[in-house]
Amino acid sequence: MPRPHRASATSVLLLTRRDVAALLTPDAAFAAVEQAFRLHAQGRTLPPGVLSVPSIDGGFHLKAAGIKLRRSYFAVKCNANFPLNRRRHNLPTIQGLVLLADAENGRPLAVLDSMEITALRTAAATAVAAKHLARPGSRRLFLAGCGLQGLYHLRALARVLPLQRVALFDTDPAQARRLARQLGRMPRLKLGIAKDLSSARESDVVVTCTPSRRAFLGPAGVAPGTFVAAVGADNPEKQELAPQLLAASAVVVDSLEQCADFGELHHAIAAGLMRRQDVRAELAEVIVGRKPGRRAPEETVIFDSTGTALEDVAAAVAVYEAAVRRRRGRRINFAA
Repeated sequence: MPRPHRASATSVLLLTRRDVAALLTPDAAFAAVEQAFRLHAQGRTLPPGVLSVPSIDGGFHLKAAGIKLRRSYFAVKCNANFPLNRRRHNLPTIQGLVLLADAENGRPLAVLDSMEITALRTAAATAVAAKHLARPGSRRLFLAGCGLQGLYHLRALARVLPLQRVALFDTDPAQARRLARQLGRMPRLKLGIAKDLSSARESDVVVTCTPSRRAFLGPAGVAPGTFVAAVGADNPEKQELAPQLLAASAVVVDSLEQCADFGELHHAIAAGLMRRQDVRAELAEVIVGRKPGRRAPEETVIFDSTGTALEDVAAAVAVYEAAVRRRRGRRINFAA
């Protein structure tokens, strides 16, 4: 790794995906995301915003927000999502960058690859929600979707729950087997490949992180008391949960505005089964104790996760501050 360029008033730190992976641990991501939700409830964030732009065979979305720590930061993430990339161009489906800036004077501080940040912060948000909403002692996990998010989610949840049994499910069984091999031997965890969705009803926690465009999990698919984290719906066309399941459960969202626009909540509202005011709380409100999360052991609780820019800025700040401390990355002066 080349020695970082000496910092100047106008230089910007460049951090690759390898840099981000080395600097942002799952524990650091969890701490950063939980703190971001807490600060949001305390009014110490800049309002998050979302912009989506469709393109040929895909599209772009931008998420922006700010956070007030010892220093105020602003970040905007631009991700491109092109599902045909693997087959047509041998490129990743999702590619993107994060720009981190000083929120007090606007000076750009860093440009970071977004892939690790997106994966780690998404899994961290689910783990934070599980910490506050799952039943204590939850030991059985059903994971639908065995791609990169499945890998990161299992690792994150194993840090906050006393998991013992994990059922891996994917519409492509080979993908589930690949994930099992990637995980290898994990202390105390017994991994199994689920042939269908029936194992979800035998689980304490169900996580769906798929690209599905049609609901596949309904009220009969989960047992009373289950904590369900729905992660896949990040645009209005995607859906994993039947609206009837949301209507029969306590729903906690990462962002009420986003979830009503394009999350699982969006579909329940469109079906006429829920209204915005039927949502129990935003996760930030649960974390600070402003609103209740789980009220009873037998209550099914759903976390509708659309992925907020607050998570992105929190993770980007954690990476940037670690990079500065450890003198990692390259510096470039765009103003030169």
